[in-house]
Order: sequence, then C-alpha cells, then structure tokens
Amino acid sequence: MSTAYDRLASLLNTKLGVAKEEITPDATFEDLDMDSLALVELTDVLDAAFGIKLDENQVTKETKLTEVASLLKAQEVDRP
Repeated sequence: MSTAYDRLASLLNTKLGVAKEEITPDATFEDLDMDSLALVELTDVLDAAFGIKLDENQVTKETKLTEVASLLKAQEVDRP
C-alpha cells in the first residue's frame, strides 16, 4: 500500500478509534460505521496531518479508503 494509505489507516485508528482489523483498502466509511459528523472530523484530521483540504463531496460514506488515499497522494504531489 501507499504511504498515504498507511497514514490514513493509522489516523483512522489512533485519532478516530477505528479498530485496525476493520481498516482494509476496499472498506468504505459506511463499512466503518462512520456517520456524517465522523466524516467532518476525519477531514479535519486529514487537513492537520496532510495540510490538505478535502471537501464533503470527496469524502462520503460510500468512499473507499483507497480512493481517499489516492486523493491525498495526488494533492501532495500538486502542492508546491
């Protein structure tokens, strides 16, 4: 897996309390029982950790973890 995915998985576990065994590349946030409030908290955590703003359309209950990791990786590359 990518560094972005590994960091995302770690943040989900340490900052949001998602059990490690639930975190898989193809898991959606719905699979992880994350509601809309948890998704807002996640975007705040990602902003702090990566310095990247993701909006509510990019991170939904149906979004897979690998999709978010790809967004994070792409935005890291695009930053000056």
